[in-house]
Amino acid sequence: MPSEKMRWETLEALKNSSKGKLRFDPLWSERGEHILSGCTEDLGLSPQSGLILEHLGSRPLQRSPFLSPSPPPSSPGPSRDSPAPGLGPASSSGSVPDSGGRPGAASKTSPCVCVCVCVCVCVFQLALRLRQEVQEQLVVAVASAESEHLKRFEELMELKQRQEFQTMRDMMDRETKESMGRQEKLKEEQRHRMKIMNLRLREAEQQRLREAELERQRQAEGRDRLRSLNTVQEEILQLNQLLEPGSAPSSAPSSAPSSASARGNQLCSQVSEVVRKTTEGEFPSVEDMAVAERALHDMRTLIRLTQEEAAKAREEARRAREQEEERRKRAELQAQQEAQEKAAQTAREKAQRRGLQNSAEDATLRWYRDLQEAAAAAVQSFQQLSCPQDARTKKLKLELQKAATIPVSQISSNSGSQLREIFDKLDKLLSGRSVTTGGQAASASQHPQGLRFVSYKLAEKFVKQGEEEVASHYEAAFPIAVVASGVWELHPQVGDFILAHLHQKCPYAVPHYPPMKDGTAVEEYQRILGYRVDESGVEGQDSFLKRMSGMIRLYAAIIQLRWPYGTKQGSGPHGLNHGWRWLAQMLNMEPLADVTATLLFDFLEVCGNALMKQYQNQFWKLLLLLTEEYLPRIEAVTSSDQRGSFTRLRQFLETSLKNRQIAEPKGQLSPGFWRS
Repeated sequence: MPSEKMRWETLEALKNSSKGKLRFDPLWSERGEHILSGCTEDLGLSPQSGLILEHLGSRPLQRSPFLSPSPPPSSPGPSRDSPAPGLGPASSSGSVPDSGGRPGAASKTSPCVCVCVCVCVCVFQLALRLRQEVQEQLVVAVASAESEHLKRFEELMELKQRQEFQTMRDMMDRETKESMGRQEKLKEEQRHRMKIMNLRLREAEQQRLREAELERQRQAEGRDRLRSLNTVQEEILQLNQLLEPGSAPSSAPSSAPSSASARGNQLCSQVSEVVRKTTEGEFPSVEDMAVAERALHDMRTLIRLTQEEAAKAREEARRAREQEEERRKRAELQAQQEAQEKAAQTAREKAQRRGLQNSAEDATLRWYRDLQEAAAAAVQSFQQLSCPQDARTKKLKLELQKAATIPVSQISSNSGSQLREIFDKLDKLLSGRSVTTGGQAASASQHPQGLRFVSYKLAEKFVKQGEEEVASHYEAAFPIAVVASGVWELHPQVGDFILAHLHQKCPYAVPHYPPMKDGTAVEEYQRILGYRVDESGVEGQDSFLKRMSGMIRLYAAIIQLRWPYGTKQGSGPHGLNHGWRWLAQMLNMEPLADVTATLLFDFLEVCGNALMKQYQNQFWKLLLLLTEEYLPRIEAVTSSDQRGSFTRLRQFLETSLKNRQIAEPKGQLSPGFWRS
C-alpha cells in the first residue's frame, strides 16, 4: 500500500535525521548526568517532511493505521486567529483568510492541514515511542553492561586486592624468613665467636698452665742445681783439704807440691764464684753447674794424680828398702836358692811323671787375679754413680746403662751396615760424645765416673750376650765378637773388663779350676765354679754346660776376629796367641768330667780352622797329643751318662786328623757381608 510505503519512508527519513541518531556517552555516570540528557532538544520537522506533505496533499486522505481507532471529537474547528497545533511556519499557508475572503477556499484547505498535522503527530509519537523503546532498551543494555562491567571491575579489584594481599603476605613471609635467616646467621656467628673465644681462653689457660709448669720445673731444677752445687762445693772443699801439707799421710812425702795446692785453691775459688751468685737470690744456671762440675772433676783428677804420685813415691821407697834388703840377703840365700831350684826341678819332674797339674800356672793365675782386682776397683770407683742418691743421677745412670746395653742387644748378622752403625754408636758413647737411645740423649762425660761406668756395663753386656744369645744360637757369636773386638781395639779398658766378667762367670776360660778352700759352703763353691745358685737351688748340669759353651764360643770368636775398619796394624787386641796359650794350658791340667770335653769341642769347632792356618804343623802336633794322650784321660773321668760330649770331641778329632783339615765354622762373616 502507498500509505504503508510512506510510513517506511518516513521512518527511514527520521532514522537518517540527526534526531534519530542517539549518542551514548560512557562517562555520563561519572559526570552525574541523565542517560537521556542529550535527547532533550526541541523537536522539529526536517526538510523531508515538506516533501511528504506535498505528496500527501496530492492524494485523498486515507485512514492511517497509526491513528486512534475512534474518530477525533468534533470541534468547531480551529480558530481563525490561531494556527493548528504542531504546525510550524508551513501552516501559515493553510490559514483561513479573514472574513473578507472567500469562504470556499478556507474549507478546501483545512482538512488537508489537519490530516498532515495528525500524520505528523502520529509519526512523531511513533518515532518518539520507538526512540523511547530504543532508549529504554539501550538504557537496559547499558545498565546491564555497566552492571556486568561493574561486577567484573569489582572482581578485578577483589582479585587485585587478593593478589596484593598475597604479595604482601609473601613479602612478609619472605622478610620473616630472611629475618629468621639473619637471626640464625647472627646466632651462628655469635656461637662461632663464642667458640673462638672459648678456644682462645682455653689456649690462654693452657699457656698459663704451661708457663706455670715450666716455672715450677725451672724452680725445681734450680733448687736441684743449687743442692748439687752445695754438694759439689762441699766435696771440692773436702778434697782441697787433702792437698794441704798437714793433712798428708805419714807415709807420703814430707812436703806436698805447692803447684797442686795452688791449683786446688784456684778450683775452690771458681766454685765459690758460682756460689756467690746464688746468694743474690738466683739459682745457678746450667753453665754455672758445668763450671762447678768441671772444677770438681779437675779437683778429683788433681787428687788422683797427687795420690798416684804419693803412691809412686811410697812404692819407690818401698822398692828401695826391698832392694836394699834383697841385696843384703842375696848373698846369704844364693846357695839356698840353687839348692831349692834343684829340688824344685826334681819335684816338677816327678809331678810330670805322676800326672798333670790341678791348677793354672802362676803367671796365668796372677793375670787372672789382676783382672779381677781391676774390675773390683772400677766398681768401687763409680760407686757414687752405681748407687745414686739424687733423682738426676739416677736418671743419668739409667740413660747411660741403656745407651751401653741396648745397641749390643741389637747386634745381628742381618747386614754389615747395621753392625757399623752399632759400632759407631758405642764408639761415640765411649769417647764421651752424646748418643741417642730410645729417644733420650746421654753422654758419659756428664758425670766424672761416667766413662768407667759405661765401659764396665758394656763389657758385662757382651759377656751376657755370650751366656744367653750365643748359648742358644751358636752362629750369633761372630757378629757379637767382631763388634767386641773393634771396641776392645779402640778402648782397651773395655777388653780388660770383658775378660774379667768372662773369667768370673766362666773360670774355665782362664783356664782355672778354683780349688775348694776350707770353710767354704758347697753352694758358694758351686757359684765360684760358674753355676747359678738361687732360692730354688743349683741349676742343672745341662743348663750349666750350655752357658759355658756360649761363653767359650764367644771367647774363641773374639780371639780370631778383628774389626775390618780398624786403623791399627798387626793382630787383634786379643789374638790367636791367647787361643794357643789357652789350649796348651787346658792340656796341661787334669780333665774334669763332662766340662773339659765340652769346652774343648766348642773351642776347636770355632777357632780350630784359624789356629790350623796360623800354627800349621805345630797345631797338628798339639791335636795329635790331644788325641793320643789327653783323650784317654778324659775318657777315664767320664761316666756312662756323660759320654755325649766325649763322643763328639773324639769324632771331631778323628775326622780332622784323617782329612788333615778343619772346616770353617758356621756363621763366620764373609767379606761380602760388609758390603750389605
